[in-house]
Amino acid sequence: MSFMKIKGLFIVLVCGLFCILGQPQAQAASDTVVIGLQGPITGAWAYEGQMAKQSCEIAADLINKKGGILGGRKVVIKVEDDAGEPKTGALAAQKLVGQKDVVAAVSTYGSSVCEPASNIYEKFKKVNIGYGVTAVRLTERNFKYFFRTCGRDDSQGKFFADAVPARFKAKRIAIMHDNTAFGKGLAEDTKKALDPMIKAKKVELVYFDAITPGEKDYKVSLTNLRESKPDVWYFTGYYAEAALLVTQARDIGVKCPFVGGNAAINDEFVKIAGLKLAKGCYMTNEPLPGDLPYKEAKEFLAAYKAKYGEIPSSPWPIYAADAVNIIAYAIDKTKSTDSDKLAAYLRNSVNGVPGITGPIGFTAQGDREGVPFYLYVVDDAGKIVISK
Repeated sequence: MSFMKIKGLFIVLVCGLFCILGQPQAQAASDTVVIGLQGPITGAWAYEGQMAKQSCEIAADLINKKGGILGGRKVVIKVEDDAGEPKTGALAAQKLVGQKDVVAAVSTYGSSVCEPASNIYEKFKKVNIGYGVTAVRLTERNFKYFFRTCGRDDSQGKFFADAVPARFKAKRIAIMHDNTAFGKGLAEDTKKALDPMIKAKKVELVYFDAITPGEKDYKVSLTNLRESKPDVWYFTGYYAEAALLVTQARDIGVKCPFVGGNAAINDEFVKIAGLKLAKGCYMTNEPLPGDLPYKEAKEFLAAYKAKYGEIPSSPWPIYAADAVNIIAYAIDKTKSTDSDKLAAYLRNSVNGVPGITGPIGFTAQGDREGVPFYLYVVDDAGKIVISK
């Protein structure tokens, strides 16, 4: 046999082998629907990111145990780590949109990370649902493909103004933020909500300033705060800085009640600050997982606890799970993974769909409707409970 005939036969055999081996892979791909998860799996917010990953995987497992979607296709979660950094966030989004099997994304924790990432998803026409991104301006851009399952900072700011001064009989208010998109936004929205009370001379804003996240010594800022003699102190940044601030504030004699925003207090905050200083610290927050009354929540939390031995200590992982659920729901109802069809359905047809965190519906801008807030406190045992 000539060399050319042998070469030709070899090529035919190799091509045939690839076809045979490729068939099960193609079949496997058609049996799944891949949803991306972008979050801080590593970095300063890894505690939140790991819980989000676990929550999304539990959500997918529960969907699959009930028969999946689109006539039996299994939901698969594909994870990209953004390390809680804006630049890495954009890269993580780029990786997910570059994978043809990813039909939509759950993205992410941190408004400053979400902003550049959502620009990428919008450019490439990929539905993305934020789970821990509360900055008001995110939905004011009127993006077609961006939604969120969590609430907004202006709602939380209004809750603070309505509830906190009255709760502590506070006249002198201090607000401290961390210059992140979330922290600064919540501080400004809270200030705006307080404005009518300030004009009516019911309260006075005696301190409004920022710290730099990632630093280890905040005593200069805290000394200025102490000298303003506040009746209550509201910090709108994240839990790692919140724990350091409380520790250093008490060291220099700041005695007023500490109230954190909804990223300031979780189990990690209690661990870093220590029980002695953490107890009696307050937080404005959406309902924590254990306080959710819905049957969907009870089912989800039972599955999560069975696998991990405890339930998530903050609401954000649960909002991530509900993002998976509502994406899967939309895909199943539209019988499509087309981004335009999914975006239109989420915006126009999702109204009161049962979720872990309660009925899910979106405004025309993509905001979650009807998210409540509560005042929480760290009790003597270090548990985060609704303040009575």
